[in-house]
Amino acid sequence: MVRLRIHEGKLDEFKRIAEDSIALAREKDTGTIRYDIFLNDDETEAVVYEEFVNPDGRLQHLKNLGDNVTAMLAIADMQAEVWSHSDEKLRASTKGYNVSFLKPFLRMRD
Repeated sequence: MVRLRIHEGKLDEFKRIAEDSIALAREKDTGTIRYDIFLNDDETEAVVYEEFVNPDGRLQHLKNLGDNVTAMLAIADMQAEVWSHSDEKLRASTKGYNVSFLKPFLRMRD
């Protein structure tokens, strides 16, 4: 789950990058289960909800979106959480970014 605070005056650019990112994920990702982008009422913040089959699916997604991720981080402040996947390669890929890892504790279903 990624929270993005969109910089003032950058909403149109954000929307363009987001639409391109969804198109790239549809075309190239093989391990992405869900990739949804939500905006708050005044469209100053976005939440990106992503779900992957495994850590490699997440890494593939980041590789496929490459320049789009860089462009998005240039126009929005990011805070991210990774739920479940605690893979070392995945952790290493987040070094230098505002990312927290949370491990499963209790679940309603197995």
